[in-house]
Amino acid sequence: MDVVITMQKFPITQEGFAKISSELKTLKTVDRPAIIKAISEAREHGDLSENAEYQAAREKQSFIEGRIASLEDKIARSEVIDITKLSNETIKFGATVNLYDVETEQKTAYKIVSEYEADLSKGMISISSPIARALIGKSKEAYVEVNTPAGIKEYKVLKIEYK
Repeated sequence: MDVVITMQKFPITQEGFAKISSELKTLKTVDRPAIIKAISEAREHGDLSENAEYQAAREKQSFIEGRIASLEDKIARSEVIDITKLSNETIKFGATVNLYDVETEQKTAYKIVSEYEADLSKGMISISSPIARALIGKSKEAYVEVNTPAGIKEYKVLKIEYK
């Protein structure tokens, strides 16, 4: 019996793809050679069983190799979305959405990105977050209810941009 394994693709912005590609390049061309050199130098100090520098370098090497494998997997499974070609009519992946909080009367903006790009401090939310899931498919002037840990929040969509 043959087992077929399919890789699940995930959407990512061009900026997000460039960021993980850059990190992978740095790990392979800078960090990996540096740790190999550090391990070599630590080996020269003698007994490896009691050599803290050697043990620390090996741990760092293990971390770097794991991160490289993780980034290579993300790159292989990513589907880069050119958000500049999307319409401003409805909210989709990559949209920057300006919202009005009905209760607090505050305005806020979120960009809907992949889970690997999400950074709330920069206003970038994961497409799998409750607010993003509630916004997908909505249009300007729509009211959206989002179930949050603090209860139901209601927002009005003020603006949709793809930038």
